[in-house]
Amino acid sequence: MWFTRSTLNRLFLLALPMVVSQGALALMAFADRFFLSRISPVHVAASLGGGVSFWVCLCFFNGIAAYGNAMVAQYFGRKDMRSCPRVVTQGIILSVIAMPMLLLMAWPMLSLFEWMGHAPEQVALEKPYFMTFIMGSFFFLVKTVLASYFSGIARPRVVMIADLIGVFLNIPLSYLLIFGRFGLPELGIVGAALGTVVACLLSIGIYLLFYFNPIHARRFHVRKSFVYMPGIMRRYLRLGLPSGFEVLIGLGTFNVFLLLFQSYGVAEGAAMAMVFNWDMLSFVPLMGLNIALMSMVGRTVGAGDMSKTNEVIASGFVIAVTYSGLMGLMFVIWRESLLGVFATPGSDFAPILAVGAPMMVGLATYAVADGLILVCSGVLRGAGDTRWLLITSVTVHVLTMIVQVFVITVWKLEPLVSWWVFVSMLIINALLYLWRVLGSRWRHPDRLARVMAE
Repeated sequence: MWFTRSTLNRLFLLALPMVVSQGALALMAFADRFFLSRISPVHVAASLGGGVSFWVCLCFFNGIAAYGNAMVAQYFGRKDMRSCPRVVTQGIILSVIAMPMLLLMAWPMLSLFEWMGHAPEQVALEKPYFMTFIMGSFFFLVKTVLASYFSGIARPRVVMIADLIGVFLNIPLSYLLIFGRFGLPELGIVGAALGTVVACLLSIGIYLLFYFNPIHARRFHVRKSFVYMPGIMRRYLRLGLPSGFEVLIGLGTFNVFLLLFQSYGVAEGAAMAMVFNWDMLSFVPLMGLNIALMSMVGRTVGAGDMSKTNEVIASGFVIAVTYSGLMGLMFVIWRESLLGVFATPGSDFAPILAVGAPMMVGLATYAVADGLILVCSGVLRGAGDTRWLLITSVTVHVLTMIVQVFVITVWKLEPLVSWWVFVSMLIINALLYLWRVLGSRWRHPDRLARVMAE
């Protein structure tokens, strides 16, 4: 595992706009929960339960859409410019098909909050927050398709610009809608969700300006791309479906764990929401590195040149471990101060702090594991090794979820026992992914040829 400075610089320059982009999205969610914490801890807990439940519904389709990054990168590496925007067309077709399925999934999810034993006042906030997001699902999927396209053709600055503009709109708009300023209605938690949907629409508009730019449109034959392509659609589904299922099972089991954990009480639920807010500021920027690695490896697969892959992987490990290690130190040293940012004025914060401070130590423990997982999964997705990722991820997450059910509902152990089970799962997952990447089966020429076959 060695690398040159040029490879490290190239990966860093590709990843940096994506890191800024993903960090901006994390900041958007962070700001919404900060505003909601000014109302009550119940609003913070409800935003986590309702928000994660929405992403559980969306993640399967979003996981398929996001695989467009690797596909576009593979065509781009093969210098097949015509096929790159055709991936976008297939992705939008899939987004249209997904919408009625999402609406059908939403109704049983609404009863899940009560079934998990959440407080009535929390359920009353979770449901409208969740449904506001569901009604905007199509726009989130289209945004993912367009972002994946520009990442795949090595234009991450477009993604950064679109997301930054969206965030700069979302934060003040959410504030106005949550608290009802300047004549706008006071919508509370619904205003937070609505502000995010409106910001998503603006980001799509920015993407389309770049997409239909005359120079770009001529180079990639955009105007001739609005056709159904069975071969590309088959590849999209063959490689994207395992990725979508992996994200669905991973986030689905996480959501069940989250909802079960919130049954400990409002203080425990609020503590988890606050800890995961800081987790997002560590985890989500590393998603930018994950996207950059997927794009770079996808291009080497498309070009049939894997000679630089080891350098790319080693560079990814250096960036991820350095960043996540520094974040972990911050979480340990300033854990109480970081949690105190979300303290509701005039309320007793001691019960939340008693649970949240040890959880921040756990967060620091698995921060590096998160970095390794994101590096390895980006490499393997770029190389089309999505079936192995699916099998491994599902196995680890389902087994952990079974243990969590016993810990929380059967044995009724303390909240921190459940938390350390979650931390252990992430460390095991990281070790398995690392073992796969350091092996050679995923990069065999015959397997890579099957990845490119339509």
